[in-house]
Amino acid sequence: MFALGLLDTGYRFGGKNPDAGLDCSGMVSYIVEQVSGRRLPHNAAGIAERTRPIATQALRPGDLVFFNTLGRPYSHMGIYMGDGKFIHAPSSKGKVRMDRLDSRYFADRFEGARTLLPEG
Repeated sequence: MFALGLLDTGYRFGGKNPDAGLDCSGMVSYIVEQVSGRRLPHNAAGIAERTRPIATQALRPGDLVFFNTLGRPYSHMGIYMGDGKFIHAPSSKGKVRMDRLDSRYFADRFEGARTLLPEG
């Protein structure tokens, strides 16, 4: 629910808070810290290293989804919202928005799903 409040927030490369603008990892880091107090790095690949992989069919709202959008693994990320949708801060169109995992663009670039939750 917290993530939905960030829809239409402006994009800014390196952005870490909604007032200044957010990039993808800044958005995820900001949400996780606000909701749980847990601090994550401001880097999609760094966040991937600190989370546990899960099967795509096991995705639950709040899990993280990763994409290869720059020719390198984990170069973009978002938060899964359920029903095949995720929220992210893309540089294209310049605002936090919701997209579908099965959209042609993101389905072709999907790297995997990961969770912040420990096993068990």
